[in-house]
Amino acid sequence: MSAALSSSLYISPKKPSCPQQPQPTNLSTKPTSIKTTLHSHPLFSVADQAVTFQMKEKILCLELMGIDSGKALSLNPFLRSASLDSIESVLHFLQSRGIYPNDLPRILGMCPTILTSDIRTELNPVFMFLSNDLNVPENSFRRVIKKCPRLLISSVEDQLKPALFYLRRLGFDDLDALAYQDPILLVSSVEHTLIPKLRFLESIGYTRSEAIGMILRCPALFTFSIENNFKPKLDYFMSGIKGKLENLKEFPQYFAFSLEKRIKPRHIESMERGLELPLSLMLKSTDEEFEQLLTNNPSSVANV
Repeated sequence: MSAALSSSLYISPKKPSCPQQPQPTNLSTKPTSIKTTLHSHPLFSVADQAVTFQMKEKILCLELMGIDSGKALSLNPFLRSASLDSIESVLHFLQSRGIYPNDLPRILGMCPTILTSDIRTELNPVFMFLSNDLNVPENSFRRVIKKCPRLLISSVEDQLKPALFYLRRLGFDDLDALAYQDPILLVSSVEHTLIPKLRFLESIGYTRSEAIGMILRCPALFTFSIENNFKPKLDYFMSGIKGKLENLKEFPQYFAFSLEKRIKPRHIESMERGLELPLSLMLKSTDEEFEQLLTNNPSSVANV
């Protein structure tokens, strides 16, 4: 279906010639409309006759773009009443902000709510936030949105700005890192996600400053589930590895590794060989390097 997007819809498969200077949406100059191409598509004439004319247009439009129409309509019921013209306007707007046509299936597939978002009050403010609050240049909008499409369905005033304010208070001063590496933190609820995870780290014995330091070294800690990640891995660390909290403070990335596929197997192998390896060395090493650690003197690969 992705090929159909290029050949059947108005969207060009080529990248914008000048993404650094996106032009305002101008629907009066757009190529052949979605409606024209959809009505000439063979699938349109064989669609279920019980489906309304307008719904057929939207379903076929989504499918030709490589988007699961059933999933999109389920996740965003407002698509049922949205006009094809309004959807088309959103597509043009996104491309005017530097989003490539071949980015749209993934972005819209993940967040179909975007298709019925208001351009003036919902979508444009997000790009203004990226520019004014995160100092993201226009030619880098695409990079940030591809990294975290959920930005486009997040309220600037109720979500993005409060999250940025909280993160900066904690010490996240590198705006480039927030924009390009960890934008998911900006769409995370301060009250229900960020604060509870910081408090959990404090509850297991770290001071507030120590917990913040761990998060600054490993921002992904803010994305891990307390019940499904922190607790089982902490339990194994304390009862299986018999480690000290100081070790986790120095290497908080421990929580980023799979318990069943990485942590347990490597710890068990190390113990069977009579080796006590530092967490970072045991977990960060490649399979080949880890095998060397098991068979050679650990000091010979201390720089791994």
